[in-house]
Amino acid sequence: MIDNKDGRIVAERYRAGWTMHTPQRTWSVAKSLTATLVGRAVQMGLVDVNAPATVPEWGAAGDPRAQITMAQLLRMNSGLWTDGPGNRTDEVYLGGASVTQTAATMPLEHAPGSHFNYSNNDILLAAHALKSRLGPQGLGFAFTEVLWPLGMTRTTPETDWQGNFVLSSQVWMTARDMARLALLYQNGGKAGGRQLLPTDWPAFVEAPTMTQPEGRREGYGAGFWRLSGVAGLPAGTYQMNGNRGQYAVIVPAAGVIVIRRGFDLPGKPFDPARFAADVLAILP
Repeated sequence: MIDNKDGRIVAERYRAGWTMHTPQRTWSVAKSLTATLVGRAVQMGLVDVNAPATVPEWGAAGDPRAQITMAQLLRMNSGLWTDGPGNRTDEVYLGGASVTQTAATMPLEHAPGSHFNYSNNDILLAAHALKSRLGPQGLGFAFTEVLWPLGMTRTTPETDWQGNFVLSSQVWMTARDMARLALLYQNGGKAGGRQLLPTDWPAFVEAPTMTQPEGRREGYGAGFWRLSGVAGLPAGTYQMNGNRGQYAVIVPAAGVIVIRRGFDLPGKPFDPARFAADVLAILP
């Protein structure tokens, strides 16, 4: 657990056997990294998020999926079919299948932009489209343009056997590297004196501009969950959210970031919003 206020660590604690140097699978915190990589490409003038995503497998004449935009993928509003909310991607994570063999083959079920479905495939496709758009620099881009400039030297993004990043889940980070990524957003997309993201990118990833998840207290932005008003948190609060207890809560109104790493048991979820609210209550 790390509490960061105005760029300074004010509290940090680990369980026995774990340290600031111990990386752990982030699960869906990786989706926030995907959104960050896209934001970096936008800042460099390489990607237009409102243009159709560059997915080579959709290049056949008349393929309706070719109209799906990068923004719709990041906001999980692609309209692509999945096998249930969250869509199981075990064949990619564990079974040796590739992103192109799985996510890129899904058919349309809804008009793009008209239906929210929490989908690993949408983020896999966003990362695939970014790599396709970047060409030869696609594999090195995450390191040279985001991870290394932020000092995230203990972060490891995995690929499938074809070299496609599995950026919906398969990324290993330390708690401090998660804090570095969150701090980029707290600082308006700037790090080390460089504007890595568009100045409005934090607002873009937090904004609920398309259809939203039903039956949840949180909303969804673009690779981030929205926590405005949840557990009494200030407006504009948002978070990176990973399965089994990986969280980075960003509270711009207070200049605070709360990182929590864990491995929650089924049926016993940790409440990151309540924890962040409790932290805010005791900070000066």
